[in-house]
Amino acid sequence: MTRMLTLFQDIEPYSFGYLECDEHEIYYEECGNPNGKPAVFLHGGPGGGGSKKVRGFFNPKLYRIVIFDQRGCGRSKPHGCLNNNTTWDLVEDIEKLKNKLNIKKWLVFGGSWGSTLSLAYAQTYPDSVSELILRGIFMLRKKELDWFYQDGASRVFPEAWEGFLKPISEKNHDNLMDAYYRIFKSNDDKAKMEAAIAWSRWEGSVSTLSHKPEMITSYSESKFALAFALIENHYFINKGFLQNENQLIETKSIDKIRHIPAKIIQGRYDIVCPMETAWELSKNWPESELIVASHSGHSAFEEEITHELIKATQEFA
Repeated sequence: MTRMLTLFQDIEPYSFGYLECDEHEIYYEECGNPNGKPAVFLHGGPGGGGSKKVRGFFNPKLYRIVIFDQRGCGRSKPHGCLNNNTTWDLVEDIEKLKNKLNIKKWLVFGGSWGSTLSLAYAQTYPDSVSELILRGIFMLRKKELDWFYQDGASRVFPEAWEGFLKPISEKNHDNLMDAYYRIFKSNDDKAKMEAAIAWSRWEGSVSTLSHKPEMITSYSESKFALAFALIENHYFINKGFLQNENQLIETKSIDKIRHIPAKIIQGRYDIVCPMETAWELSKNWPESELIVASHSGHSAFEEEITHELIKATQEFA
């Protein structure tokens, strides 16, 4: 049997700071080898924030690892801020950070919403990207959002879905995303927090193929949940601030990045971001390599997906 690759040892940043963008202060850190191959990690959500654990996808002897928390989440400030918080603001933040760190090109690594943002960034600044590693492909299209927030995933995890429905009165069940939006825009802080935890807990409950109570607990932590839910809902209500829902996957957009070496890693049984989207992307982009983790769901920390992600960073190193 092939030895499964596991996360590299825990490391601490050798530098960190804040990038000022509009009213936002964007937290960033650098880890690994200051003279290594530059790579930037784009976290999910939107609103998920980075973590210490994600440093482990890269060999610290070979990579200069850059991790940052997107606007309004994680260690960035102000927490939960939705002002000037769009896909294209984040794209500009990435390029501004690259220039601040005197990096000419870097490997871009993103999963789930991070895959969306990676494509948006690469298509805007193709000369800034050396390679792409994408996981759990997500395009914010209506069919994808309906699957996860209206009808689809609910049929696979009905017990977790009950918790997602709890903050919403039955008369508003025909459009759950909009019902959550109205709560999040209200002045009722108690209702807002309860709804944020329910929204966040739903994703934490279905992100792995096997039940992981610790993931549900982490997604239910109030500070994390508030930013995660508010920012996700803000982006989804606004359709990702895209010109059209196929913007990132259509041929004229893919043409801008065909020359960039790319690996697409997708869990066969991903409930959050079903494989159909990764398949459609690979069909439009045959130059990329689609790797299907045949016994996995959504999370980057499932054994098989972790193996494939590290294998990819090792090949590109």
